Amino acid sequence: MKFAILAAGEGSRLSQEGVETPKPLVKVNGEAMIDRLIRIFNNCEAESIYIITNNLTPLTQQHLRHLQEVDPKIHLIVKTTPSSMHSFYELRQVMDDGKFCLTTVDTIFKEAEFRQYIKAWQESNEDGMMAVTDYIDDEKPLYIATTQDLTITGFHDEVPQHYISGGIYGLNEKSFPVIDKCIKEGQSRMRNFQRQLVKDGLQLQAFPFSKILDVDHVSDIEKAEAFLSD
Repeated sequence: MKFAILAAGEGSRLSQEGVETPKPLVKVNGEAMIDRLIRIFNNCEAESIYIITNNLTPLTQQHLRHLQEVDPKIHLIVKTTPSSMHSFYELRQVMDDGKFCLTTVDTIFKEAEFRQYIKAWQESNEDGMMAVTDYIDDEKPLYIATTQDLTITGFHDEVPQHYISGGIYGLNEKSFPVIDKCIKEGQSRMRNFQRQLVKDGLQLQAFPFSKILDVDHVSDIEKAEAFLSD
């Protein structure tokens, strides 16, 4: 399985709250968030790990280039992009065909659940498998509509559903023409890309996690540490 990490955001809300460390290097229970993802991916027998970070955080670049020296599976792109969707587009240019798992750098989840998700995605015949959760602690959640068998039928900003997106996306090369179309049409944001996947007829399945957290604020760090310590 190939893995990819979106780590090109500015982490502006954390910096506004006094956190000087670049977001990917913020530690949760003593481990940088990006290091935690890489470790978990390697525990899931990662073939390759693709990472994009921006030009604005030399500390993150240095950290990742050091990791590259000891882990040749890591492939790094350094480019400032206007949105997470554009970041995925840049990663898409260097990724091979086949199944992969894409996450945002600040996604916090239980490793055991993630392993189950990866196993299910590896065995799936669908075009994509999205991690979802019914735990809602997000300023602007992306609601996911599903059928009873967890087939995804839509992505909504303002229409509450049982599940929201967890920021973990299982996809394959069928998603590449979709992201290309989104960029060509001037779209932005991952949620709009996900909507386009449905519009273009890709078959997507939801995989429920008990809880998935995003680290956007200082208070989220404490929440994440408590969650992982349960």
